Amino acid sequence: MGRVFLMGQEQLGPGVPLPEPSRERPPLRFITCGSVDDGKSTLIGRLLHESKAIFEDHAAALASDSQRYGTQGGELDFALLVDGLQAEREQGITIDVAYRFFATDKGRFIVADTPGHEQYTRNMATGASTADLAILLVDARKGLLVQTRRHTRIVAMMGIRHLVLAVNKMDLVTFDEGQFLDIVAAFRQFSRPFSFTSIQAIPLDARDGDNVALPSARTPWYSGPTLLDHLEALDLGPTNALAAFRMPVQWVNRAGPDFRGLCGRVAQGTVRQGDPVQILPSGATSRVREIVVWRGSQELAGVGESITLTLEDELDVGRGDLIVSLETPPTVADQFEARLLWMGEQPLVAGRPYLFKLHSKEVPGTVSTIRHLEDVDTGAHLAARSMGLNEIGIVNLSLQQPIGFEPYSSNRTLGGFIMIDKLTCETVGAGMLEFALRRAANLHWQTLEVGMQARAELKHQTPRCIWFTGLSGAGKSTLANLLEQRLHSEGRHTYLLDGDNVRLGLNRDLGFTEADRVENIRRVAEVAKLMVDAGLIVMVAFISPYRSERRMARGLFSAGEFIEVFVDTPIEVCERRDPKGLYAKARRGELKNFTGIDSGYEAPESAEVHLRPATDSPESCVELILHKLG
Repeated sequence: MGRVFLMGQEQLGPGVPLPEPSRERPPLRFITCGSVDDGKSTLIGRLLHESKAIFEDHAAALASDSQRYGTQGGELDFALLVDGLQAEREQGITIDVAYRFFATDKGRFIVADTPGHEQYTRNMATGASTADLAILLVDARKGLLVQTRRHTRIVAMMGIRHLVLAVNKMDLVTFDEGQFLDIVAAFRQFSRPFSFTSIQAIPLDARDGDNVALPSARTPWYSGPTLLDHLEALDLGPTNALAAFRMPVQWVNRAGPDFRGLCGRVAQGTVRQGDPVQILPSGATSRVREIVVWRGSQELAGVGESITLTLEDELDVGRGDLIVSLETPPTVADQFEARLLWMGEQPLVAGRPYLFKLHSKEVPGTVSTIRHLEDVDTGAHLAARSMGLNEIGIVNLSLQQPIGFEPYSSNRTLGGFIMIDKLTCETVGAGMLEFALRRAANLHWQTLEVGMQARAELKHQTPRCIWFTGLSGAGKSTLANLLEQRLHSEGRHTYLLDGDNVRLGLNRDLGFTEADRVENIRRVAEVAKLMVDAGLIVMVAFISPYRSERRMARGLFSAGEFIEVFVDTPIEVCERRDPKGLYAKARRGELKNFTGIDSGYEAPESAEVHLRPATDSPESCVELILHKLG
């Protein structure tokens, strides 16, 4: 074959020396993607097999597994080389991302085999997030499918600029040139809006190896490169090594009483000893005293190097801060427009709190607005109030802290983020920052001469937010009203925010969809916060069915200011009361999205006060709240 391949540092066979791979360029990271059963795993397996990158024990295991799990009628099933999970072998599909490493005398490669099933799109996006090139497989019989288009959009979204259109299973269409050209033309038309730097179309039969490592005699009409030739020759273009220096701090190393090092990986540019630098978001400045690596000190460090910096000044620097060039610092902001891939089983609703992880920094925040979704086939903008699994859209983000960032198009490390559900700790979204909606320096909380403490002292009370939650008809408004009467008779300064009253005014534009319920609670929580700041004891009587929104409301207040009261009345009791006839309407299907009937209620897990009005008198319930208030 004229090529010698290796994996890791092991010898391939008796008498076969290991050549030193080229170190002139970093490893090419690429993924295989596309729709279900287009041959992604088989292609990688065939590539490793024909390049002699499979050791003898692996080959023997492959032969055995092919007899047990194979889908090729007893012949070697190369997909099994990368489909390592038991479920993958039994079902003949790829579920997880599988990485393989190999090298030739012309380059080094890291390949990620990603799943084609729609339900595992999040795994595909994971593999794409670090790739330089994507091999998009298409079944020659089927052409472009919905998942093919979805993966193309995700590839473009993740910043991959080089793409191979691998038209696979050409043997099943008798290597028909016309079929190949039709698929290529359709794909070029579809991909025109994307900013791919290169698209190389190759006709393949991954099972038999046609045009994988060697040219195929069965495609005399194709004169382009084989897949491996193209991978070896690919020029990724200029790197961001010449751009301004950027390094996220991953760890502060206190190796001794006189050493304080800031550890991280250079994301952009270079840094030298003595360079002036700035810390973001604080804006503090200093100079680099020393660049420390595992083998000692060095004068210069560049992109991709893991280093420890010491500074000439003692500054307050922590994990997630950025160390950047003083001359050209990036923007600091807390409001962004971003492109988002939603990967959560539950829909994304604007206003719900999440944890955003950007490089090594974690910041609470919300998706404040869903601007539009993107149609997978046409790219058309679709209006939406929520985002479902695997949908792609443009959103506005609002973070609780300012961050330094670069647009994802110029720096993946500083522009990419994931979203984490604060309750389940699951990753539910992946996105790319596009630009800042406002600079963090433009807005500041105005410090007032008269503050909450002064207002509270004037009223001789401790401000509180007492948050009543429970089903419709549970007795929230009744108990809140009784509590306010007691407090008023004692000379306390109060206000009651009742769900119906607020919906008749401030929130009259909101309905009862999940998105509207989230916004309803967000607005009320902000109003309650202002009232507490005014020194009042404010009572909030809302169904507030979702834990995440109640958690968001609690997060607006200082410790001890927020008291959650769970009015725990069984639904059958609420239905018997039914003062407004709402349950009856909901049972008849006349009232949609009614909590407890066709919309869920998430009971508090650790409310400060737990009331049971079905068995306890209203007066005793109020006494429990007063006891908590002190």
